[in-house]
Amino acid sequence: MTDTPIRILRHPRARRMRLAIDPASGEVRLTLPPRASTRAGLAWAGEKADWISAQRARLPRPVPFDPGTTIPLADEKLTIDWRADGPRTVRREGNRLICGGPADGLARRVTSWLKAEALRQLREDSAYFAARAGVTLAGVAVGDPRTRWGSCSSAGAIRYSWRLILAPGFARRATVAHEVAHRLHMDHSPAFHAAVAHILGDDPAPAMAWLRRHGASLYWIGRSV
Repeated sequence: MTDTPIRILRHPRARRMRLAIDPASGEVRLTLPPRASTRAGLAWAGEKADWISAQRARLPRPVPFDPGTTIPLADEKLTIDWRADGPRTVRREGNRLICGGPADGLARRVTSWLKAEALRQLREDSAYFAARAGVTLAGVAVGDPRTRWGSCSSAGAIRYSWRLILAPGFARRATVAHEVAHRLHMDHSPAFHAAVAHILGDDPAPAMAWLRRHGASLYWIGRSV
């Protein structure tokens, strides 16, 4: 048996039981066919306890927003410099992110600062690539989705994961070019991919490969141990 919580999912097209570990959250997911026994599924998962432990051991390590922690910001590194007697407002000075106030609110204040920085940078990137593409945007916003780095509505409203600010600049910019290209093609046709490369002015493949390989680690930044 395993003491790790397991989320049970039923999929209408599943033909067999399947175990998976969500790399962004560490959640263990057991997918069952529509008529499979829940008890049998959990018993089978229990037999895979060693596999579950091994897979979870390979997950990224949490990087909590604690004093002295160094975090990525695009192509730079910032160290959290907390001073209890300092102002609560987070500000950047060189490679330091200075923040005061109660320690128990530090993570929340750092997260808020990063979200604001992400929105500022992604708005700037989006405007730049929209101008290159000759399109207009209805707006740019950030959130914290778990399944995609960005989305573009048919009206031209783009929403990004704020965690893109933690990724290397080339990965962030390629994601923005991808979403802006949807203003030209609301699909993933060859014409769309050609538009992404044209708007970006480079091959987006390395950026997409980086996100596939390392993107899950961005969700562990700011997570408590």
